[in-house]
Amino acid sequence: MNSSKIKISAFIESLLNSYTQVFFSNNKIFALALIIVSFFDLYAGISGMLAVIISNAMAFVLGFNRFNIRSGYYGFNSLLVGLGVGVFFQPSVEFYVFLIFTAILTLFITVSLEGIIGKYGLPYLSISFLFGIWMVTLAAREFSALEISERGIYNLNEMYMLGGLSMVNIYEWFNNLPLHESIKIYFRSLGAIFFQYHLFAGLLIALGLLIYSRIAFLLSIIGFYAAYYFYHFIGADISELSYSYIGFNYILSAIAVGGFFVVPSRLSVLWVILLTPLLSITITSTSALFSIFQLSIFSLPFNIIVLLFLYVMKFRERYFKSPELVAVQQFSPEKNLYVQRNFHKRFHDLDHVSIGLPFWGEWKVTQAHDGEMTHKSDWKHAWDFEIFDDEGQKFKGRGNTPEDYYAYNKPIVAPADGYVQEIVDGIEDNKIGDMNLERNWGNSIVIKHREKVFSQISHIKADSFKVTRGEFVKKGDVLAYCGNSGRSPEPHIHFQLQETPHVGSKTVDYPVSHYILNHSGKYELKTFRLPEKDQLISNIGSNDTLKKALHFVAGQKMKFEVRDESGREQIFEWEVQTDILNNTYILCKTSGAKAYLKNEGDIHSFVNYMGKKNTLLYYFYLGAFKIVNGFYRGLKVEDEIPVSGIKLGGWKILQDFLAPFYIFIRPKYSLLYHKSSEDISGSAIELHSTAELKIGGKVVRALNFVMYFGENELKKFVIRQGKQKTEAINISKDGIL
Repeated sequence: MNSSKIKISAFIESLLNSYTQVFFSNNKIFALALIIVSFFDLYAGISGMLAVIISNAMAFVLGFNRFNIRSGYYGFNSLLVGLGVGVFFQPSVEFYVFLIFTAILTLFITVSLEGIIGKYGLPYLSISFLFGIWMVTLAAREFSALEISERGIYNLNEMYMLGGLSMVNIYEWFNNLPLHESIKIYFRSLGAIFFQYHLFAGLLIALGLLIYSRIAFLLSIIGFYAAYYFYHFIGADISELSYSYIGFNYILSAIAVGGFFVVPSRLSVLWVILLTPLLSITITSTSALFSIFQLSIFSLPFNIIVLLFLYVMKFRERYFKSPELVAVQQFSPEKNLYVQRNFHKRFHDLDHVSIGLPFWGEWKVTQAHDGEMTHKSDWKHAWDFEIFDDEGQKFKGRGNTPEDYYAYNKPIVAPADGYVQEIVDGIEDNKIGDMNLERNWGNSIVIKHREKVFSQISHIKADSFKVTRGEFVKKGDVLAYCGNSGRSPEPHIHFQLQETPHVGSKTVDYPVSHYILNHSGKYELKTFRLPEKDQLISNIGSNDTLKKALHFVAGQKMKFEVRDESGREQIFEWEVQTDILNNTYILCKTSGAKAYLKNEGDIHSFVNYMGKKNTLLYYFYLGAFKIVNGFYRGLKVEDEIPVSGIKLGGWKILQDFLAPFYIFIRPKYSLLYHKSSEDISGSAIELHSTAELKIGGKVVRALNFVMYFGENELKKFVIRQGKQKTEAINISKDGIL
């Protein structure tokens, strides 16, 4: 794609997103619906679009962030101001000159608020629209060349100008529908967001909102009707909703709090209802205040309450999921819910430290949490590890000296990245059967992984440390060697997690991120679990072929030739890129799809997919959803695919509506380590995987995949859906073009 086409594409995207950002969306179909609504008043529509174009063009000329421009962040407030002044004033040369500088003023206010409010991690919402519309409204009172518009008084004439007699008939038909008062106010409140106060505009926006997000549509209804019935309950004047249609404050607040900035849930819906009285108080009080200056409050209550709520939530010291703020914005309440829920389930927590085991090879858990001997009370969350041979012995010979024990003098490694916080050294090893009760922990090391996450390893061999206090260590680095110091009758490793940096601190219940359990020769992957007594466990052993093939680095390019059974061929080109948050993703240059991934060194995982669900990248996202970078014959890896990551058909609509309350669709992923062979070029590995959708115990859809790895790359990828088979052959040289 040449540069001119890229610029045109970016311009169109920035224009469309400026409309949908009003509803926290980037859905293109919704954008077209909103553009149509804005042109129900032709001159207002023109003014709004010109304001967006001027604002985005100025942002580009001044060198502002291109991502923000394309996302519509710098355009949607100018759009609202443009629509507002376009409705208020008659079109003229003077007006359009006035509009140019109005748009630029709004842009400047937007960028300034981005810096002022953004430093607190808060959105600026439509505050710049408010400042802009109030300032130009007050200023225009002194500009005699600007004429007040009389449009809106003769709606039928405007409908006729827009679409002839057929448009008038449609407009009249909708207005005369025998609907309950509340339904009419709801639709007109939706239309009022774009300064259109008739039923038809609100109905079209509601339809676009439904297409964009079922959750957002549901929240808009909940927010509005919570307000409607609260007004009746409290005895307030319902004309506040029906006369000026400022009910849109409740609608926008419900979408913002219920599903955009907060992960949709029962609690987020409850908060939508609980914030209704606060909005009502704010609407009534600010209306009284601003009436002194003959100004409308517009969306001021929405901005005040949403910002207050989000700001207050940042001061919580616990209950961070009650409700839970969105960590990575997906611009869809459904995706915010499905992706973040799936991330928690798969990776335990968004800020969880990936803790591994502090050794190489297989060790046996001889004492676990709530142990029989020493792991009691405040120190109950800990493990002891030892090495046993095939006969179940932990030493050779008579076992009279520490050197006889298999665990003795074995490397102790860092369980995660961090800084060495404390080292205790110089305590001699005990004779077998003896214990040093005065120096209970023996030689020990404490590593800080992040705030309130420290690991402690004890009973280390004296003078065996390979690191020093304050040194940064990476996961897997050798720290020291296993000894028999402290309260240790036999050589073993004591391992615990704690919140404070001192040797002997109280322990915390913190899981090991992932490890391999060897159960009588059958391997099982354990994730975010607590190793149990007598389990034979190990860190994931690395296989060079898998590790290198799945180590995607920015700039890497791949090309695949895809053939189906009919003989049709297609070429797909991929490139690995990173976004502004340093997240790695594979971009399909053929389709524009993106598959975001997470590589923890020993496990490759896909975390999100964006794009059409019929591309090679989509099927690779499903087939390679989670792969352990080590080969264990017969190992079965299982995981759950996010609801938004798989084709659902009509079931998705029902699930979306129910999602804040109940998720009944849980797509499953499974991977089987089939076989491995060695030759002069390295390992040749074959993996089989399945992505399966079950509803009510019945398999609705299933996809089967076979992946062939060799020469440190994915060589071939086979997709089977029913009787259809498709093969993708890697035709790039060494995985790089």
